[in-house]
Amino acid sequence: MSTQEHMKKLLISAMLAFLVLGCSSPQANGQATDETAEQRKERILTNLKFLFPQLQEHDVVMGELEASGIDGLEQGSFVINGRQTQKFLVTADDKQLFLLAADPLDVSRTSEELAALQTEQEAAAAREAQERGAELAQAVAGLPVRGNPDAPVTIVEFSDFQCPYCARAYNTVEEVLAKYPDDVKLVYVHFPLPNHPWAKPAAIAAVCAAQQNDGAFWTLHDGYFENQGSINPGNVIEKSKAFLDGADIDLEAWAACAGDAGSEAYQGAEAAVEGALQMGNKFGVSGTPGFFVNGRFVSGAQPLETFEALISQAKQDVQ
Repeated sequence: MSTQEHMKKLLISAMLAFLVLGCSSPQANGQATDETAEQRKERILTNLKFLFPQLQEHDVVMGELEASGIDGLEQGSFVINGRQTQKFLVTADDKQLFLLAADPLDVSRTSEELAALQTEQEAAAAREAQERGAELAQAVAGLPVRGNPDAPVTIVEFSDFQCPYCARAYNTVEEVLAKYPDDVKLVYVHFPLPNHPWAKPAAIAAVCAAQQNDGAFWTLHDGYFENQGSINPGNVIEKSKAFLDGADIDLEAWAACAGDAGSEAYQGAEAAVEGALQMGNKFGVSGTPGFFVNGRFVSGAQPLETFEALISQAKQDVQ
């Protein structure tokens, strides 16, 4: 852990606990009380560096102290290395300084006002999900679909064939599709991560299969997740070909597309995978698996109950 990270951890711990730091006051130390504002700031900072020795290793700038709107307390902040800002409240005599974890919260609303605000927030979230869902639907048009093509709920999954969490999610998604055969459809979008060496070749191979037959795509999709532990960068194309044995496609054409990096077909499939990655980045996906249920985002290998709640909400949104 770096010194900066350690310092940040210490400050966060202090903030969460709202520690009261016993800063020495000029009165307590017999100091003159006619010090300037700059001298007071310097004294407070000196105390903080004593209490948090790690601060001595960094560039720390103390901001101005000003009225906080709270009787008996002033507010201020200091900036570490020009990046991390820490806010605080301090008593007028400087005997107590409170590190703040966040800006002040308004806790004055009545139950009725909170209920109205919640309704407003839920409506805004529904509108945002609807807009995102429509944009996603346009972006994934033409990709293979599993489930009822006319289902009112669409799950768009950004996934990586080598990701162990995606393999776990694969089983959950199968449960979802079995439970909601009429209500849900799945669209799979490639998001191979750079630290998974056979994920991208597998994604390219799957694109090549989908160009011929959607069923062949799902055959590879299932084969990769169900046999994830036995696949490696050296055998991914061989394994893919074995999964496709008996599929209704031209295996020779598929092999040229999936395995010949110099072929136009391969380059087109690779461009499709890169386009899918860009799509995921555009929609804020940063890891796998990532799901959009009618535009509502959920990250990670979630349990069935999470999808049930999202599907229920999505069905309400479209009513």
